[in-house]
Amino acid sequence: MSTTAPDVTVVIGAYEAMPYLIRCLESVEAQTLPAARMEIVAVDDGSTDGTGEYLEEFAARTSIDMRVVRQENSGGPSGPRNVGLGLARGRYVFFLDADDYFGEEALERMVAMGDRAGTDVVLGKVVGVNRGAAKSMWKQTVERADLYSSNIKFTLSAQKLFRRDLLERLGMRFDEELKTGEDALFTMEAYLRGNGVSVVADYTCYYLVGRDDGKHVTKSGSYVLRFDSARALMELIATHVPPGPKRDVLMVRPFVITLLPQFGPALLRQSDEVRNKKMELAAPLLESYWSPGLGRRLKVNERLRLLCVSQGRLDLLLDILQFMRDKKEPRPVRKGLRGRLYLVYPHFGGTAELPLSAYELTVPEWIGRKRVDVPGRQSTAVFLRRLAGKARRTARSAGLHLPRRAHKV
Repeated sequence: MSTTAPDVTVVIGAYEAMPYLIRCLESVEAQTLPAARMEIVAVDDGSTDGTGEYLEEFAARTSIDMRVVRQENSGGPSGPRNVGLGLARGRYVFFLDADDYFGEEALERMVAMGDRAGTDVVLGKVVGVNRGAAKSMWKQTVERADLYSSNIKFTLSAQKLFRRDLLERLGMRFDEELKTGEDALFTMEAYLRGNGVSVVADYTCYYLVGRDDGKHVTKSGSYVLRFDSARALMELIATHVPPGPKRDVLMVRPFVITLLPQFGPALLRQSDEVRNKKMELAAPLLESYWSPGLGRRLKVNERLRLLCVSQGRLDLLLDILQFMRDKKEPRPVRKGLRGRLYLVYPHFGGTAELPLSAYELTVPEWIGRKRVDVPGRQSTAVFLRRLAGKARRTARSAGLHLPRRAHKV
């Protein structure tokens, strides 16, 4: 083992990872970053498929410093990652899942970016293999991304380069009580408390592999765990960001990505017991963290569903979900002098539980194949000119004359 601290410690938590682990480790060995500048800490989390044996075999023949830890199954990815982090010596740490693999230049590019920008987190472009992967944050390479205006808040998986000094200074570890969403909590804390985030978007650094054996950890688990994950992330954001527009921007992530899927059309097929339990679990989250500013950052159907939950109106929620499951398209209508645009979902018209404002289009949406934009200043002006023209035509038909408004000079 080298006495010089490496640039990167690659932490691999592995459970029942064969045969995916073979390509995973080969991708580390194939890195353009020299072997002397890396180390691997691999933790076999009680596998029975030969994962531990393969890790030891690979460690015996690779030129990369590698340590293998074998332990009883911990029940989730947090424990192995924490063990690996505790043994890491690198300036940076990268948490590589045993199912996935690197692009050859990944570590070299990400380390260079972190060193050049002085940031504590570096995101490398991710693509999916036999599964989907987030795309909106990979439009351009950025030395310092703004957490609030960029889409980096929508990629909170642990597969990133973290400066180890940040993690040690803050005592950061993965929450082993959470069985899902622990990576989102860890990454968001690093975003909020670290010295900036960089994005490497001009090279595919990470290949996110979809397993076909049903063992991928994110596909399993009770719905109750999703509420635990949402609660933890909301609490973290509220702790570090005061109420206002910035908090609203970040709260979109746990509300839409974690909480809202529990109130999708699948709820129509679930039992009354499950429906009521979900409403019960969500109510305190909405009471504590919902705000009108957050609501205006959501699509209309998202806002309506969450408002139904906050009001305890399962009956209204089921009507909206039925509308969605039937793939009906909401009809856009304009109301008022300002030309505000509303989407006609069930119960449109305004009630105590679902006011008219809940149906207002506040972010661009696609209805069928047509993009519908929020009326802006220009479109409002066009609306008012059309309204004035209609008034003049009506006046002329009545034998009256309304002068046109004089142009400004």
